[in-house]
Amino acid sequence: MKDDTKVVAAGRAPHSNHGIVNPPVYHASTVLFPTLAALRAGNGKDPRQVVYGRNGTPTTHALQDAFCALEGGDMAVACASGKAAIVTVLMAYLQAGDHILITDSAYQPTRTFTLGVLERFGVEASFYDPRIGADITELIRPNTRVVFVESPGSITFEMQDIPAIAEAAHDRGAMVVADNIWAGGYFCKPHDLGADVVLQAGTKYVVGHSDAMCGLVSARAPHDEALWKTFVTMGNCIGPDDAYLAQRGIRTIAVRLQRHHETGLQLARWLETRPEVQRVLHPGLESDPGHALWKRDFTGASGLFGVLLHPVSDTQLAAMLDDLELFGMGWSWGGYESLLVPVDPSDVRTATPWQEDGQLLRIHAGLEDPADLIDELDAALARLNAAG
Repeated sequence: MKDDTKVVAAGRAPHSNHGIVNPPVYHASTVLFPTLAALRAGNGKDPRQVVYGRNGTPTTHALQDAFCALEGGDMAVACASGKAAIVTVLMAYLQAGDHILITDSAYQPTRTFTLGVLERFGVEASFYDPRIGADITELIRPNTRVVFVESPGSITFEMQDIPAIAEAAHDRGAMVVADNIWAGGYFCKPHDLGADVVLQAGTKYVVGHSDAMCGLVSARAPHDEALWKTFVTMGNCIGPDDAYLAQRGIRTIAVRLQRHHETGLQLARWLETRPEVQRVLHPGLESDPGHALWKRDFTGASGLFGVLLHPVSDTQLAAMLDDLELFGMGWSWGGYESLLVPVDPSDVRTATPWQEDGQLLRIHAGLEDPADLIDELDAALARLNAAG
C-alpha cells in the first residue's frame, strides 16, 4: 500500500468493533483475566497482549500499528511526549561505559538529557557537525553504541547524509537512531536510509492540532526487543485520550503535510526576495546547501524553516512580532496554525558554533491561506523598518 492508504487503513479493525470506524478509547488500568492460566500467561512480554493499562490497550495498539506502517518498522511504542520517546530510546540502547555521537543540530532536549542525566550514569556524549557524512567514521570509537541523526535539524535545518552515516556506523558496530520529526514520518523514511530506530514527537504533525502530547518510536529487528523492555520498565506510556487524538490525526497527515509543504515553500521563496533577509534556511530551496540531499532522500518538505534577518534591535524585533494576528508565538509546531518565534542557536551548539550576526526566526507555515500569511509578514516587516 502507498503511504496515503496506510495512514487511513493501518491499525483499524471496524468489524471487530461493531463496525465502528474509529477504534474506541479504552480508559484502563486493571485488566481482568478469566482463569488462572490466562492470568499467568499475561506476563507482559508480548507487545500485543493487553495485561495492564500502562503496557497498552487497543487504543494505543491502533496508534502504534498505524505509525509502524508509516515509518516501516517492525514494532512501535507510543510514549507520553516526544521527550519521553527520546528518553526511552536512549535508555534502551546505552549503558555505563558507552559512547554516543549526536548531531550538533539535535533537538535541545536530546542534548540536555544526554548531558544532564546519561553522563551522570557513565555514558559519554560527543557532538558532530551535521554535514559530516561518511567522515563520521573518524569519530566512532570502539565503545560507540549509538549515532543519533536528525535531518534536517529543527532550528538550523542542516541536512544529513543518513545513508553515508549509517553505513559508517554499522561498519563499526554502532546503531543509528533518527529523529524524523521534521518529515512527520511521511516525507522521509529513515529506516530505508539505514536507521535502526526512528522516533518523533507525535505532538507535532501526527496529532496535527496542537491539543495532545505524544512520542512515537519505530524499531526494526533486532532492536525491537530492547525498546519494548525499556518502554515497559520505564512506564513512559501515553494517555488514552492523547492516543486517540494522535491516531485520529495520523489519518489526515498526508493531506495536511502536503499543504504545509506548499505553503512553507511559498513563504520561503517570498522571504528570499526581501531586503531585510540575509538568507532563508529551508532545504527545499535550490539555494540551500542541503538541497541535493533533501531532493535525494525526501519526497516533500514540512512547514518548518528558518529566516535569518540582518541585525535588528530589540525594539525593531518587538515591533515586528508583537502585533501578529495569524502567526502565534509559542514553543511547538506541526499544528494547523502558523507560528513565528525568535531563536538563538548559539547556546546549544558545540561542534559547529553558530556565529551569524543577524536575528534568526523560526517559522511554521500552517494551514491558513498563504496569501494572508504573506500579507501579515509584509506588514510585520514594515513595522520592523519603521522602528529602525
